[in-house]
Amino acid sequence: MAQALSRQQSERSVRYAARRQTREGSPWAGLWTVVAKEMADHLSSVRMVILEVLIVLVAVGTVYVSTQAIQNRISQDDFLYLRLMTTANSPLPSFISLLAFFIPLLAIALGFDAVNGEFNRRTMSRLLAQPIYRDALLMGKFLGGLFTLALVCTSIWLLILGMGVFILGVQPGTEEVGRSLWFLLATIFYGGIWLALALVFSVIFRQPATAALASIAIWLFYIVFWNMIAGVLAQALSPIQFGFPSEILAQANMQLTLSRLSPNTLYAEAMVALLQPEVRSLGIILPSQMDGAILGSPLPLMQSVLLIWPQLTGLIAGTILLFALAYVLFQRQEIRA
Repeated sequence: MAQALSRQQSERSVRYAARRQTREGSPWAGLWTVVAKEMADHLSSVRMVILEVLIVLVAVGTVYVSTQAIQNRISQDDFLYLRLMTTANSPLPSFISLLAFFIPLLAIALGFDAVNGEFNRRTMSRLLAQPIYRDALLMGKFLGGLFTLALVCTSIWLLILGMGVFILGVQPGTEEVGRSLWFLLATIFYGGIWLALALVFSVIFRQPATAALASIAIWLFYIVFWNMIAGVLAQALSPIQFGFPSEILAQANMQLTLSRLSPNTLYAEAMVALLQPEVRSLGIILPSQMDGAILGSPLPLMQSVLLIWPQLTGLIAGTILLFALAYVLFQRQEIRA
């Protein structure tokens, strides 16, 4: 009995000393090796190939249908390539609508087994036995997924521009290219939120199927239920008691604020302001606020960027916060050989 107690005390002292020991070298050593390995694994995996082919086929189909709808206004519209992404022609929706649907699925597919897959293959302890720390491992897995997502989105963006030049026979203007680049940046960080969320669940759950289902459940919650919940909460938090216009306006603003807690709403508003230059506000506008405004005139690019700056900041902040949560949870996990 005494020997067992002394053995336990010695093991505790060894673990305590290991925790107190200062790490040698940079915690980011080996980061880019992990990034390169993750990108190679993602781009060669079967599920990624299937998703990429599906997205490309859908993009080509929707853009081809859109070009048929806008060919008769080539000389009348200064933003043909923006209309190429936003024009819907029955039975197909617009390109940006399908992109907003597929990007979360692509991001979740990149991250739902990033950490628990190593545990299931029993390779986590081997990875950490190399001269690499948990910091570099988790950051490398996240950046590998984010760079893969950025590569796929950029390829689709270039494909759309190429199809437009080939079919329409008109080169895109500087304003259109600038707006589409900002739209590409917003799309990458919109996918980054769902990638970081999948990474969080990959750290929490040891089964990849459970992590994937949890991530998809959160995504469906925001798509289907959050707007309804925001409406109910707005009625409870800012009720209309006497029917005054100020009360109605306060409730509408409350509902809009609550709905912006969803990444889908932030991304949708960013898409509207960037790809429709005529949009001058993303909130509720009173008639008195429109005095002096030239209706229908497009905003300059930088004015549209300032208009979506809160939405873009929210997407970036959500990505960073979710990754920070995954980082803290991963650092607290016990890893055994």
